[in-house]
This record gives sequence, C-alpha cells and structure tokens, in this order.
Amino acid sequence: MVSTPIRASSILPGHRTDIELHTADGLRLVGELARPAERAPVGTLVCLHPLPTHGGMMDSHVFRKAAWRLPALADLAVLRFNTRGTSSLRGTSEGSFDAADSERYDVAAAIEYAEFAELPNIWLLGWSFGTDLALKHGCDPAVTGAILLSPPLRFSTDSDLATWARSGKSLTALVPEFDDYLRPDEARRRFAAVPQAEVVGVPGAKHLWVGDAETVLDEVVRRVNPQASVPLPTEWDGPMETGDVSGYADRTVAAFADTPVPGPQAGGSA
Repeated sequence: MVSTPIRASSILPGHRTDIELHTADGLRLVGELARPAERAPVGTLVCLHPLPTHGGMMDSHVFRKAAWRLPALADLAVLRFNTRGTSSLRGTSEGSFDAADSERYDVAAAIEYAEFAELPNIWLLGWSFGTDLALKHGCDPAVTGAILLSPPLRFSTDSDLATWARSGKSLTALVPEFDDYLRPDEARRRFAAVPQAEVVGVPGAKHLWVGDAETVLDEVVRRVNPQASVPLPTEWDGPMETGDVSGYADRTVAAFADTPVPGPQAGGSA
C-alpha cells in the first residue's frame, strides 16, 4: 500500500465516541473520546482547551489533531470536551463561562469519566486557559501528571503551584519562544516553585502553535508513552479518512490573532 502524507485534515483509524460529562453542580458537558482501534490504550490525555470567550473549544487545532492521530500513532486515548458554556461543531455545553472558578467541576467530571471508563495513565493536556484549569483544579490523585501548552499563568496562583510541588506529580510546560503572555525565561523563573517542573522552550513557536502542532504532539507522546517512536510518522500506509476543518479556521486562528488579551482583572486571558 502506498503511504499517504498525514495532513491537518487526516483522520487515522480509531474508535471515536461522542460522550457527555455530568458535573457535580448539575451541568451536561459535550465531548468525545477517541481510543485505539485494535488495542487498549497505554495512556490517556484529558484535554483542557483555550479560553472559550476568545475562540477556544474542544476542537482547537492541536487537540483535534491529537484525537485524529494519537490513538493510531501512539496508542493513546484522547478525551476532549467543551467546558461550561462553550460551543463547537460537537455541540454546546450547558452553563456559562466562570473565569476558571466553577470550571473546577468540569475538570473533575472529565477526570471522573476517565476513571469510570477505566482509562489508564491519565494525563491532563492543557492549552492556554486550559493550563490554568489544570494547575488550579487538576492535581487529582487519579492524575499522573500534566502537560501545559502556552501557559499564561493568569488565573493560577502561587498556592496552585505549591500544590503541584507537594504532589511530586510530573509537570511539563511547553513554552513558545514568541509567546504573547509568558516566554521561556520568565516561565522557568515562575515554575521554579515546582521542583519537578520541566520547562521546554520551543524555538520559533507562538501561542497558537500554528505550524508547530507536530512538535507539540511529539513532546506529549515522549512523556505519556515513552515506548512510542518519536518523532511521530508523517505518513500513513493504512486506511485514512479526511475531516472537514473549514468550520474551525476562524476560531482557531483569527479569533485569537496574536494580540495579547488583558488579565482577569480586565476581563480574561487566553
């Protein structure tokens, strides 16, 4: 069989199921669970998306590519969901955005779902606002560790970092060289409060990881499934479907732009 390049719209084999999460404060959240097609997963990613008031959602491009590729390429399960009040093509979650406060129930519901589904080796994969959710609400006994993409450290506090430091749980921050909110040198200073934290500066990258999603996925797989071969393949010699990404373009790029967003005192962050 002729190998086919893996593109942004490529969907590799896997079991993908629409799911619903139910929060302790009574909300229904929409999501999806993607699993390997022919074997049990060796690890699980619970994805926490960027700021919904500025275009973030479960389908933000890095998470979409993770769900479409990693079950086949790295034997990982990928759980994505829309936090309260967030919409995507999958649907709209009940409730309304609460600036990282009531979202604690959303994070808990996702972790509980992964536990109930007996998914192994649960890691949080937060992006931008999602990194604040991971730091504030994700240091759960069921969680192995967290990987933070473009952490702005806007809603997180020193107390949140101290909680992770005490836990000893793995914590990795992937920080773009040209991030709009927190760049590698400052990130290393801030994360020094967590002795086990690893800060990885990514040359040339920006907050949105446009053009750098493959780098992100390689770094994620290195940590969650060290037995997998990285860098991940860029071609696939099996069956492949093609997804429609046109419905996402305005929300994953233009909605963020590269314009810094004021901090929570002035109305939100990325």
